Amino acid sequence: MKIFVTGATGFIGSHFVNFAISEGHEIFALKRQNRSPKIKINGKINWIIKEFNQVSVNDFKNIQVIVHLAANGVSPKVSSWVDCFSFNVHESIMLIKLAIKAGVRRYVLSGSYAEYGKSALDFDFIPVEAPLNPTDIYSASKAAASVAFKALSVIEKIELIYLRFPIIYGKGQYEKNFWPSLKKAAITGMDFKMTKGEQVRDFMSVENLAEIILSSCRREDLIPGDPIFKNVGTGNPQTLKSFAQHWWRKWDAKGKLEVGKLAYRDNEVMRYVLKI
Repeated sequence: MKIFVTGATGFIGSHFVNFAISEGHEIFALKRQNRSPKIKINGKINWIIKEFNQVSVNDFKNIQVIVHLAANGVSPKVSSWVDCFSFNVHESIMLIKLAIKAGVRRYVLSGSYAEYGKSALDFDFIPVEAPLNPTDIYSASKAAASVAFKALSVIEKIELIYLRFPIIYGKGQYEKNFWPSLKKAAITGMDFKMTKGEQVRDFMSVENLAEIILSSCRREDLIPGDPIFKNVGTGNPQTLKSFAQHWWRKWDAKGKLEVGKLAYRDNEVMRYVLKI
């Protein structure tokens, strides 16, 4: 397949394009000037060096699938209401409409478990049809985008699958996220302060997610105008404390894992587990 990827230099995008190339697919990817992938890419990428809002219809020539992974405001980075909604909703819709004009019929779009927000309080395992009740700017913009994408699929009769990701971890992740911060402390012999770690989450490796994204590109059950919304996960939730202890032992850390030294964040949802 000829796959057009946004966010290809990012954490998830880098792993996805690597895996897709290894499976024999041809990748066309959007990239800003002076940006590099988070991990080494083992193969050829046809880079389109442009700003997101500079993409033209011609950039989608002969493309079979769009994989849209680029996003604004992913935690722990902070963004504004205007920037999040401008990019995650408006600019994303504009890009898809250009691709539709170019004749692209299939779209694989990325979402987040956090779109469900406080609905997590009502479910041990959150079903895909649960209400979207986000509690932060980023997840509010992604929830709004998901509604817009659904309508766009129906109106334009395109094949669309929207994947809501759980917590993803792995090589190339932003250094201030939990897993990279934990790893840095472990391999340098430092102590690591964290909350009590009672939060229950589903943690998925980025390599596993890359496989799921590519399998979504290949699905044979996508129907034009009938979008699919899907929760992604391992089906094996655990506490943040258990997750941290597992990796602390795996890395043979010499420092101390200081559980309970940090307070929970405001509006912390203690259990976020998607039904898959």
